[in-house]
Amino acid sequence: MSTTAGDAVPWGAGQFATVASMWIVMMVAMMLPTVAPWVAALSTIGRRMGRGLPAGEFVAGYLLVWSGFSVAAASVQWGLHEAGWLSAASSLGPQAAGGLLIVAGVYQWTPAKQACLKHCRSPLGFFLTSWRSGRWGPARMGLRHGAFCVACCWALMALSFVAGVMNLIWMALVALFVLVDHAVARGPWLGRAAGAALAVWGVGLVAS
Repeated sequence: MSTTAGDAVPWGAGQFATVASMWIVMMVAMMLPTVAPWVAALSTIGRRMGRGLPAGEFVAGYLLVWSGFSVAAASVQWGLHEAGWLSAASSLGPQAAGGLLIVAGVYQWTPAKQACLKHCRSPLGFFLTSWRSGRWGPARMGLRHGAFCVACCWALMALSFVAGVMNLIWMALVALFVLVDHAVARGPWLGRAAGAALAVWGVGLVAS
């Protein structure tokens, strides 16, 4: 059951900082495995060029984007909390959760999702067509890749408000799904199938 606006205890700056930090830790833990093939591709290019490339700067740029997403997600959580829409476990009520599931499910079928997923599955193609040289080149590429990755996965991450923010089992399932979606040959079709299942689940919740 969701709390009412009158029951919600207002957050202070300290509470917001704590929640934002939790989101950052959650996103880093979930998304680091998906960037491993990109680091490997960058290392391969570096060997072919005969010099080492700072993969750490690429990863830092990538995680900076996800950190920005985390702050935005914490802001949304703050707003939902203040409005009394979240339960004690930081989950939405059935109708709102159902609506979010429908949005996430439909998004898996959209051209935007498929375009971003195509990018996320092609590290060598990205580096060959979007290479940035110079001192900050790897970090800039990490920022660009992170932006594509957020655009690909934001709806799945938003489903934390369905199961409850910081639900470890849900986090593990979403992280596994994202990894399969990005790495397995039939990942895109599995993603569409999962999207259909999410939408059906959402319709069931809304209708309940």
